[in-house]
Amino acid sequence: MKKIPVALTIAGSDSSGGAGIEADLKTFSAFGVYGTVVITSVTAQNTKKVKAVHNIPPGIVGEQIDAVLEDISVNAVKTGMLSNSDIIETVAQKIDEYGLSVVVDPVMMTKSGDRLIRDEAVQSYIEKMVPRSLLLTPNIREAEELTSMEINSIEDMKRSARNLHEMGAENVVVKAGDAGGKVVDIFYDGKKFEEIYGEKFTSHKHGTGCTYSSAISANLAWDKSVLEAVKISKMFIDDAIKNGLDIGEGEQPVDHMVWS
Repeated sequence: MKKIPVALTIAGSDSSGGAGIEADLKTFSAFGVYGTVVITSVTAQNTKKVKAVHNIPPGIVGEQIDAVLEDISVNAVKTGMLSNSDIIETVAQKIDEYGLSVVVDPVMMTKSGDRLIRDEAVQSYIEKMVPRSLLLTPNIREAEELTSMEINSIEDMKRSARNLHEMGAENVVVKAGDAGGKVVDIFYDGKKFEEIYGEKFTSHKHGTGCTYSSAISANLAWDKSVLEAVKISKMFIDDAIKNGLDIGEGEQPVDHMVWS
């Protein structure tokens, strides 16, 4: 019998298969990690837009978490779409109950511009999820929303990362800054900054945030350090975008299995 690491994703479902739970499971598999899931929302979504959202009742979200963790030893946990305050509260309670170390991906908006978190839930997210994150992975727009600051430069990215650390995140990576033809992510652990560079792409970016954070979680499941997991995942997401799939007529998806 074969034993492999296990990761848990607590996130929404994307019916087009490019983001959310579907992206997470594919990415876990690409890194040789067994994936378990808790579905927080079901979206009717394609590469062009989100047509509808149905949020799972918070009690069922909690029951899913219990069902997985009462039976299966999980090596890494990530969160994605948590669209309302009740779901956020439930997930936060379960993080505390089980003593989980969590990669928190603050999924707030799709690449097509559809909002995935209610306005009333943002403050709850700041209070409940940011302080419970082993690693917080906002892109620039999400970092601006969480910190109420405008980000126009690498120095602004660093200030926002420091602010998010001061708000309780143990580690932070602020993603997708413009570095003159390159993309830069800023990693901060409360002591030092690390600038992580990658290629700049204009297409095949559906699901990049979910895929990046699930790759980090998969590497944490293999006992990589947080910074090492981020660096490996940055290389992976660049390759996944570069080899993106021509599926759909909107923002097309990355190839989650590019390293398989």
